[in-house]
Amino acid sequence: MGVCVPEEYGGAGADFVSYVLVLEELSRADAGVGVTVAVHTSAVTLPILAWGTDEQKARFVPPLARGELLGAFALTEPEAGSDAGSLRTTATPDDDGWHIDGSKRFISTARFAGTFLFFARTDPSTPGAGGVSAFVLDAEHVRVTRDEEKLGLNSTTTSDIVVDAHVDADRLLGDEGKGFAIAMATLDGGRIGIAAQAVGIAQAAFEAARAYALERKQFGKLIGEQQAIQHKLANMSMEIDAARLLVLRAAWLKQQGRPHAEEGAKAKLFASETARRQTSEAIQIFGGYGYTKEFPVERYYRDAKITEIYEGTSEIQRLVIARSLLGLRKQALASG
Repeated sequence: MGVCVPEEYGGAGADFVSYVLVLEELSRADAGVGVTVAVHTSAVTLPILAWGTDEQKARFVPPLARGELLGAFALTEPEAGSDAGSLRTTATPDDDGWHIDGSKRFISTARFAGTFLFFARTDPSTPGAGGVSAFVLDAEHVRVTRDEEKLGLNSTTTSDIVVDAHVDADRLLGDEGKGFAIAMATLDGGRIGIAAQAVGIAQAAFEAARAYALERKQFGKLIGEQQAIQHKLANMSMEIDAARLLVLRAAWLKQQGRPHAEEGAKAKLFASETARRQTSEAIQIFGGYGYTKEFPVERYYRDAKITEIYEGTSEIQRLVIARSLLGLRKQALASG
């Protein structure tokens, strides 16, 4: 739970590339476990390390890094999904702190989380992203109202939450009004982890399909000897390798402290679409058996789809890439 967290804060002290490889391997076995670790680390622990005060880092990070508490990232609302700047949850100055009031939707790990990176509007007079701030909340500040029944990732929870609580002033993360920038920078790194998750899912599907092609016989020979199946496996392997290299490039750039928004978006976009395509191909190779729960490929297919949606949809990734190519992203962040 603290692979790339410095040892002084209770982590293993590994680098970001190592962390991404861990996410791929975890997701190869169970994508729900992979995303739990990804959200906990990329979307909660690392932002506190990046923007927290020395006191906040010493207070909040060690329990997360040691796995004593689970982290949740609370940005999405019923009316604020891809348009994160339109969130309505408010944080109003209240004595020596803030009164936070509002609801969030589709919050991964919320049911079991102990620490929430939570975003609320501190300046209602400023429309869009400019009036948003980030806070660190505890489980006692949050009430889970329902859990989603999902297509896939059934080993992790996704929940709606409400907050109506007072928090002390020291729960503000970073500067007031800079929460949107924190959220966007967090997603820049977080989508690399989701891309690694997608690669792990696709790799698992490929390995299952390859093994089945060497066992299943039709027309008197292994289906792996049929050219149509060989071409499918060749394309699967090629696309997975390409996706993995995009992920590793983005992870390395982040590790070096270099700009990585465009590269992370490319990795997430390509890896997630590869996972969706190639898990479908794995089912095709299995034939009718692939559509049953007797084999795991139907689970890989269900788990893959969400990687095209959360931490920024494929449509948003294309927007991030295009804005970066045209030099528009920096202008948007500066104006926000």
